[in-house]
Amino acid sequence: MKLSQHFTLAEATRSMTATRCGIDNTPGPEVAKAMINVCENILEPIRKHYDIPYTPSSFYRCPELNEKLGSKNTSQHCKGEAVDIEIPGIANIKLARMIENQMDFDQLILEFYTPGVDDSGWVHVSYVSPQDNRQEVLTITKDKTIVGLPGK
Repeated sequence: MKLSQHFTLAEATRSMTATRCGIDNTPGPEVAKAMINVCENILEPIRKHYDIPYTPSSFYRCPELNEKLGSKNTSQHCKGEAVDIEIPGIANIKLARMIENQMDFDQLILEFYTPGVDDSGWVHVSYVSPQDNRQEVLTITKDKTIVGLPGK
């Protein structure tokens, strides 16, 4: 099933941990709608901007998988509203800045960033709806969480 022009349900639910542990990571219809929203409002615009094919590293996580990964039960990944991405050849800090400056989003986190290493970590971005998006921007390093992106 295609969620959008370039992204499928299979790649959005793919998880080595789910496969290894025999966890069914199939979303219900409401979650699938949220995933389509993320694809149309986050993933496709990024694909168009950079014109580089990519696959999300983490998208939907059912509650059982999310718990197995040690994530909070409030994670937007469980609602199909959040995705973790890296774009081949694009530094994660550059991707995060583009999203911050050009897109509508709920939460943008440059996760596990190492200061001075622009391609370190990954980019977590969520999308709810135009009226509910918070435009929250954070950077998480090994030592702390800061508001905003580095160098601002």
